[in-house]
Amino acid sequence: MNNLGQKVIYQIYPKSFYDSDGDGLGDLRGILAKMDYLEKLNIDLIWFNPFFVSPQNDNGYDIADYYQIDPRFGNMADFEELVTQLKKRKIGVMLDMVLNHCSTAHPWFKKALAGDPKYQKYFYLRPVKENGDLPTNWQSKFGGSAWAPFGDTGLYYLHLFDPTQADLDWHNPQVRQEASQVVNFWRQKGVQGFRFDVINVTGKDEELRDSTDPATEKYLYTDTPIVHQYLQELNRTSFGQDDQTITVGEMSSARLPGAVEYAVPATHELSMIFTFHHLKVDYQNGNKWETIPFDFAQLKETLSSWQTAMDQGGGWNALFWNNHDQPWALNRFGDPVHYREKSATALATAMHCLRGTPYIYMGEEIGMMDPDYQTISDYVDIESRNAYQELRRQGYTDDQAFQKVKAKARDNSRVPMHWDASSTAGFSSGQPWLRPTDQEKINVQKELQSGVIFNYYQKLIY
Repeated sequence: MNNLGQKVIYQIYPKSFYDSDGDGLGDLRGILAKMDYLEKLNIDLIWFNPFFVSPQNDNGYDIADYYQIDPRFGNMADFEELVTQLKKRKIGVMLDMVLNHCSTAHPWFKKALAGDPKYQKYFYLRPVKENGDLPTNWQSKFGGSAWAPFGDTGLYYLHLFDPTQADLDWHNPQVRQEASQVVNFWRQKGVQGFRFDVINVTGKDEELRDSTDPATEKYLYTDTPIVHQYLQELNRTSFGQDDQTITVGEMSSARLPGAVEYAVPATHELSMIFTFHHLKVDYQNGNKWETIPFDFAQLKETLSSWQTAMDQGGGWNALFWNNHDQPWALNRFGDPVHYREKSATALATAMHCLRGTPYIYMGEEIGMMDPDYQTISDYVDIESRNAYQELRRQGYTDDQAFQKVKAKARDNSRVPMHWDASSTAGFSSGQPWLRPTDQEKINVQKELQSGVIFNYYQKLIY
């Protein structure tokens, strides 16, 4: 299907790729300005992180309008030109669909809060228990309770992520219809691919139950059987109408063998799935902030078991080391101090020679590394800031808490792309939204002149 085994997909975090207007934020015209570079890499498709209208409380994953470009990134004309210019270079466009939740600034939530019964059914609204406890004891993935007051109604709404990201109730057919309409709108704009954010947590039960074990709490709402029904319906009513469309689902905490079903052609769900077990081999007891050296044997076993199971079940893997939610793989699994280039090419070889479709995260092809930040104020990401405060409450010193965050912060990979050795890394004529730190030794200009990593990726892809 779609020759998936021959495709290579490049991920661009628009906020950090290239700033065309000097405001410190990457934008769509910045991407247009780098067309020659993108074409040089030989990629087939680009996955763009969200650039829809958003308050940016979670860097665009809190969407307030699914149909409009956020003005800080450009406008619809810019997007349409981007699609056209990439098509000329035989590069397709994949957009990020954040459909498990929406921003509390979205009209749906505002109408619900204003008392509209139609839109109140779009969300998980629940009263407190008879004893006054919250509807469930679930914890948000960003820390704290997963419930927040729904105005002054006495009800609470569910937010598995930030309180400004209200979970949508997919039991409601109108919600599923809205999701289909969003996908179809962008299909009509020439979009050939869709990445579905945290899509396997849409299958919560109608009757939500308390967790009895924090370690397994996520499985009360993750990978439940109904998710397959939702995806089959979405396939049928939108992207599945074009057999050339490529889709990928973000399946955090997915488990074998059920995960295989998402990416088997016969089930008519998705083209492939992202799983993250191989990126948790440096977690301690499942806790990403309790850092330990990565377990090499476990890494090999995890990659092998998923390769084998997906192959035997007829499913397809999305292969990656890096993305916008992970610290750089070079720091985690390589030796960036003594063997940066050799580590980068070894990691590239491992991923591109597995069974599946490789994804390259912008900057990976020049060997970018975690920034050398010295204070928590250097970080912008809400997850990192919340984690730092929680670690301090747990008794860690300022420095101990900071070192843990420094090793695993999502902002590590969100640092602006290094285009040259200047103070702003050639990313912007203004002040970058995140500070680059090692652009003097790692940048596109230097890599294309005398480096080996970019050239190695070109050959792997070609």
